[in-house]
Amino acid sequence: MDWLTDNAWLGWVGIALVLAAIEVATVDFVFLMFAGGALAGAVAAALGAPFFFQVVVAVVFALLLLFVVRPMLKNKFTDSITDHHIGAAGLVGREAWVLQAVTDTDGRVKLAGETWSARLAEGGEPVGPGDQVRVIAIHGATAIVVPVPQPPTTPTT
Repeated sequence: MDWLTDNAWLGWVGIALVLAAIEVATVDFVFLMFAGGALAGAVAAALGAPFFFQVVVAVVFALLLLFVVRPMLKNKFTDSITDHHIGAAGLVGREAWVLQAVTDTDGRVKLAGETWSARLAEGGEPVGPGDQVRVIAIHGATAIVVPVPQPPTTPTT
């Protein structure tokens, strides 16, 4: 029992390791903050503080980490605002070539190397094969497109 009393810091490090292992499974930065508190308790124990003071240091430090550091980590590592444009959403904004005339109800385009069914956005003018269109939305397996304005041609003399 004297060994445990003399080496309480080792118990705190063990607690910190267990909490860090739980954090690996949850990835929510809560148990990581508790592990940080346990490490602060280990430092207090290594400096010879009484057990009650070690617990107070561990709890205060864990709460400080939980309410100050955790929100910053969550903001850094969880990006809920940015759309990473993967899958069909990544095709929006890209240009495609018309393979079969595109109207309000039907058509085919070559988009990202694949043939997609397509239709014009509301009020768009039909486009013929060989024209270029821009994808403005994806609804299921249908690309909603608008014609890409062609630059004016200059007469050659």
